[in-house]
Amino acid sequence: MTSIMPIRHRPAPDTESVRSQRIVTRRQIVVGGSLATLSALFAACGDSDAKALPDSNGRRVALVYRGVASCEGCAEGVGSILAGHPFSFDVVYCGPKEATELTAQNLDRATMYVQPGGGNDLRLAWSQMRPYAADIRRWVRGGGHYVGVCLGGYLAGFDPGFGLLPGDSMEYITSPGATVHNIADTTVTVNWRGSPRQLYFQDGPYFALGPHASAKVLATYGNGLVAAAVARCGAGSVGVVGPHPEADASWYAEVGLEAPKEPSLDLMRDLITSTLSEARHS
Repeated sequence: MTSIMPIRHRPAPDTESVRSQRIVTRRQIVVGGSLATLSALFAACGDSDAKALPDSNGRRVALVYRGVASCEGCAEGVGSILAGHPFSFDVVYCGPKEATELTAQNLDRATMYVQPGGGNDLRLAWSQMRPYAADIRRWVRGGGHYVGVCLGGYLAGFDPGFGLLPGDSMEYITSPGATVHNIADTTVTVNWRGSPRQLYFQDGPYFALGPHASAKVLATYGNGLVAAAVARCGAGSVGVVGPHPEADASWYAEVGLEAPKEPSLDLMRDLITSTLSEARHS
């Protein structure tokens, strides 16, 4: 699997140029600062005085990561769908610059954690998320629900990642029979629960699930590889998707693409609902 993971908003340069030069775009990180500053921020994430999750008044809490390993609009795209979900989530953005930190204590008060798309280098993103890995892994296996979109799907795997999947996440554009062959912003057609749907796509993963994996495939790419799935992980569950079903019409307009006639937001809601129900009904 390539380590290059381009960001959503800016049309990607030539694929080979990106891979050889490891280009860093202006939206590699959402918050600014030097690597030393970022390291200091992450070192502080486990401090006892980290800001705690606000009182949810008994409602389900969805923690959505927003920080150095996400990109503009990616966290908010999923957050807006969660806020309007029938389960009435309280959406709380967490990260180094947010009012709520990503900590074990805050995870324990949440129902769902979302790792959105973002970043242009998987290994760099992993270096930024690795300090949280043990807490996320423990929380999911103990009954939490993880949703990963695009880069969040890569990070659900093992190479590198949180190790939540009964298999691994791999780069779709280099897979045999792929219908997309470069890292530019584009659309991809998937078969979602038996119906062809067009989704926003930029170098997202497919999911290589084990032959006896306890998983439910929601969508496949044109070459038959898994584009979206939910699976048990200990007492919890994980839901992953390679494309961006949370993308609204503005995403397409930003990069000069024609938006699909059938919006895909219902598919993001399906992934969220399926992830919540997987641990209960598997």
